Amino acid sequence: MSRPIEDYALVGDLHTAALISRGGGVDWLCFPRFDSGACFAAILGDDENGHWTIAPQSGGDATARRYRDGTLVLESEWTTPDGVVRVIDFMPPRDDLPDLVRIVEGISGAVPMRSTLRIRFDYGHITPWVRRVDGELCAVGGPDALWLRSDVEPRGVDKTTVSEFTVGAGDRVAFALTWSASHLPKPRSVDPVKALDQTETFWRRWISKANVDGPYTEAVSRSLITLKALTYRPTGGIAAAATTSLPEQLGGNRNWDYRYCWLRDATMTLHALLSGGYHEEAKAWREWLVRAVAGDPKDMQIMYGLDGSRRLVEFDLPWLSGYANSRPVRVGNAASEQVQLDVYGEVMDALELSRAAGLAVNEDVWSFQQIIMDYLEGHWADPDNGIWEIRGDRQHFTHSKVMCWVAVDRAIRGVEQWGLNGPLDRWKATRDAIRADVLEH
Repeated sequence: MSRPIEDYALVGDLHTAALISRGGGVDWLCFPRFDSGACFAAILGDDENGHWTIAPQSGGDATARRYRDGTLVLESEWTTPDGVVRVIDFMPPRDDLPDLVRIVEGISGAVPMRSTLRIRFDYGHITPWVRRVDGELCAVGGPDALWLRSDVEPRGVDKTTVSEFTVGAGDRVAFALTWSASHLPKPRSVDPVKALDQTETFWRRWISKANVDGPYTEAVSRSLITLKALTYRPTGGIAAAATTSLPEQLGGNRNWDYRYCWLRDATMTLHALLSGGYHEEAKAWREWLVRAVAGDPKDMQIMYGLDGSRRLVEFDLPWLSGYANSRPVRVGNAASEQVQLDVYGEVMDALELSRAAGLAVNEDVWSFQQIIMDYLEGHWADPDNGIWEIRGDRQHFTHSKVMCWVAVDRAIRGVEQWGLNGPLDRWKATRDAIRADVLEH
């Protein structure tokens, strides 16, 4: 039976992210990036599809859970008849290989613990070849390899790696899981304690720059950290979510893959980050945008891959039962081939917002916006698939037309407020025509 989605917390490293349940299970994780194949996919199936659970042998969910202040470091505590134990989960922000680090700390008493590591590559489909290499566990399946380093001795049980141990007050037992390409040699070792300190420092330095004040400072700061966790550091792209196929309605089939960069969703994230004072992320996204949509504006997609890839071929994974039996489970997204005119408005608005927030006016960006306007002037009246990505014949949607008006209005502001060049009278005429059309219909 699927856990309530609210039972999951997220940790990430600005390349990918893991979902961890109150029961101590990593039930979703894609390595090495958000849109890679999952090695733990239990959230979309069951335990046989891969998970990594660290919890007391007595079972049960954590009795308390929190993020360390100003960080993406998760703490889960169990109060058991044998004592109190804490599990610390995090992913160090990285530039090369990804790590998932889990540290078990004894708070009081002596608590028997169990680590159950069931690796299943390719979204729960491939059982890896597991062997010991230089004292570490190495699991290989096709192009992927995972290396487990731990302070306790693991053993194999029914194609699963199990470690059983007891932690007393003051004890600390660490695990580190590192991904690498299977053809490469053994990766460097991570020092869990040092990595924990570096991870906390990274996040606290980042959130300390936030321009946040008022009665909801803590909630807003936590939201900003979560949005930052969904940015893809190498390119500046912003993922809409860390998951695929969580259903719009339980038991339904509107289960889409959201691990890509929707222009609409990314602009909303950009608004939030800019409001918090984060200009570097806005600049990186702006550069990603220009690279991703480069070319003929009529070919601009509503979404792209994290690196700007355009082909997001959609297919089903029939071996997965889906979250709460909501089939199908999908990878890729055929909506990337749709026409949704509203994205032009969101993009133009975000670029205007970035200028208003203090980002330097960029001539390449303005040239890109002018090309968009040349296209939009001749196509704002076309039918499209709309914001809800209707998979059928294109229709006329009021929302799409209104956002076309926004696009033209922001172009006009570029001329009037920032002194940029453009056919102001023509754009004003287009803006008036869109307004008249919306009011009429």
